[in-house]
Amino acid sequence: MLLANHSSLILECGTDEAGRGCLAGPVTAAAVILPKNFSNTILNDSKQLSEKKRMLLKPIIEEQALYFGVAHIFQEEIDEINILNASILAMHHSIDKLNKTPEFIIVDGNKFKPYKNIPHETIIKGDGKYLSIAAASVLAKTYRDLYMDKIHQEFPMYNWKQNKGYPTKEHRAAIKKYGITKYHRKSFRLLPDQFRLDL
Repeated sequence: MLLANHSSLILECGTDEAGRGCLAGPVTAAAVILPKNFSNTILNDSKQLSEKKRMLLKPIIEEQALYFGVAHIFQEEIDEINILNASILAMHHSIDKLNKTPEFIIVDGNKFKPYKNIPHETIIKGDGKYLSIAAASVLAKTYRDLYMDKIHQEFPMYNWKQNKGYPTKEHRAAIKKYGITKYHRKSFRLLPDQFRLDL
């Protein structure tokens, strides 16, 4: 499917996040303002792309975007304000990092809080429909994956390099065996009920 530009009349940013469903690490968001004539045949919702393609797209988006910003919200804050609020905050922080204020914001999903007084639209599966949201999804995912690769060095037994903090069987087995780290989200159900952990 060919993705479209949402609007070519105004300065518009797309925003998306990665890592909402993870047991460890940050939730990461990106905001991207693309030039009006931007096109790319590979770009799609990051979940539809291989890791190799995402890493290939990352420098292309960074070079060709008019502006982009990426922000992490870490596990301590996720535990304090909950994952939905943390996801929206990450998106707000990524928009803060744009060198120009957008006139309109398009958001992947159906939840967002107004940013300053800028009008916005939430679009379900927007990362598979609009180029700027797809670009934001790729940056959010690649920046987060690189962060998880880095903290994997510190705690290799959880294999974050492979699972990126998602609740795989292997990740849950490692939590059961080794307990949790400072990178785990303590407010999440880290193990199913039959493996209760005394936190």
